[in-house]
Amino acid sequence: MAGDTPRRAVVVGGGISGLAAAWELSGGAHKSPAPPQIVLMESSDRLGGALRTAMFGGRLVDVGPDGFLGRRPEAFELCQEVGLGDTLVPIAGRGAAVVVRGRVRMLPDGLVLGVPTRFWPAARSGLLGLRGQLGLARDVLVPRPDRRGPIGDRSIGPLVARKLGRRVVDTLVDPLMGGIHAGSTDDMSAAATFPVLLAAAQRRGSLMRALRAEVPVPAADAPPLFWTLSGGMESLTERLGDVLNERGVEIRRSAPVERLERTGGRWGVHANGTVTEADGVVLALPATPTSLLLHGHDDEVVGLLNGIEYASVTLVTFRVDAESVPAPLKGTGFLVPRRSHPSRGSDAWAVTACTYLDQKWPHLARDGEVLLRASLGRSDDGRAAGWSDADVCDRAWSELSTFMGLTGTPLESMVVRFPDSLPQYRVHHLLRTTGIESAVARLGGLSVAGAAYCGVGIPACIASGRAAARSLW
Repeated sequence: MAGDTPRRAVVVGGGISGLAAAWELSGGAHKSPAPPQIVLMESSDRLGGALRTAMFGGRLVDVGPDGFLGRRPEAFELCQEVGLGDTLVPIAGRGAAVVVRGRVRMLPDGLVLGVPTRFWPAARSGLLGLRGQLGLARDVLVPRPDRRGPIGDRSIGPLVARKLGRRVVDTLVDPLMGGIHAGSTDDMSAAATFPVLLAAAQRRGSLMRALRAEVPVPAADAPPLFWTLSGGMESLTERLGDVLNERGVEIRRSAPVERLERTGGRWGVHANGTVTEADGVVLALPATPTSLLLHGHDDEVVGLLNGIEYASVTLVTFRVDAESVPAPLKGTGFLVPRRSHPSRGSDAWAVTACTYLDQKWPHLARDGEVLLRASLGRSDDGRAAGWSDADVCDRAWSELSTFMGLTGTPLESMVVRFPDSLPQYRVHHLLRTTGIESAVARLGGLSVAGAAYCGVGIPACIASGRAAARSLW
């Protein structure tokens, strides 16, 4: 390659991870004076992946992820870098609830991702019953030691159950952590999803006391916990597309990559009957399509990628007449425990959570209306994937009516499906991720990014994309 010829990088995947990788390659906030030639290839006709915003009930409503965690800086900073700082909106509602014995009841204070850190708020909440209260009391008075000693990873559910009792897991921890990942805490990696819990569990004495020490109480002037954008989260990916285009990044939509070829130290990226040569390639794709592209290049990384399983999720958004909601809504929504059932011998609830969108985000509020969003589906429940949109709406509305006492019918509804969208972080997931990254690095000029590796949230995906870009050469 001639000395004055710029390097070329291809980013495969136009979700937030791929866009963040392309942004970093182009120089990020400071715009490199001599960036590589960058080509971004997206298989669909739009950018953004799961970040989708639609006009619904006369307002822009997110039909995928509706915000991002503020305690991590990556998403907030990227919004500022691309000029969307003025459209950032802090969360308005506070608190959440859980369905217990068929009723929606507020979660107590002092929880860290569902795990209690103090006895009295959880014991007095009325959520745990006598058995749950005894488990908390035992942790305070005669805490169970961890007989396994120091260990690199554990399942969240069994770890908490041994320390605080199974009722705490089923009622508080699994609905929250399982809901975030659409999975089960019984086989969920603590190291990958809840590292402070793993650290606290290996301290001597009470788990609740140790967790308090690991997670200090936020200051009164701490920034909001969650943020969104007034134009919807898709406005971030649209803005990134526009800015990348202004920087000379070539964005190819409807360009599914069929295979990778290694020739003479460069990569050949095959898509739509053409081959694009590249000095470096970022694969910002889910694990399964990544493994297909790497087939024949490294059997070890293919096997590791194929070991990452996914769960499918269906979201239903309802626009509801305010008079159909009999009581004032408290907090931002509620969770439905995985092991709860409408009645003995019947199917489990299909709804896993409900968000009060217009209470969570103030710019969505309209007089006389309520916006509700129900989530269905998890790793051990694929029923919704086989139902029609009408059946999904009917089932979700029926269950929300039971939980909330809704009357009548919704004014409007919208179903959006995300098949195989949430990777399951099983125990020792971080070891698998390290193996994947090491194997990919050995191939040279290649890196991977996305939710499959080190976090499913928007900030984590942005961090993954930018890190993949920096490690490319």
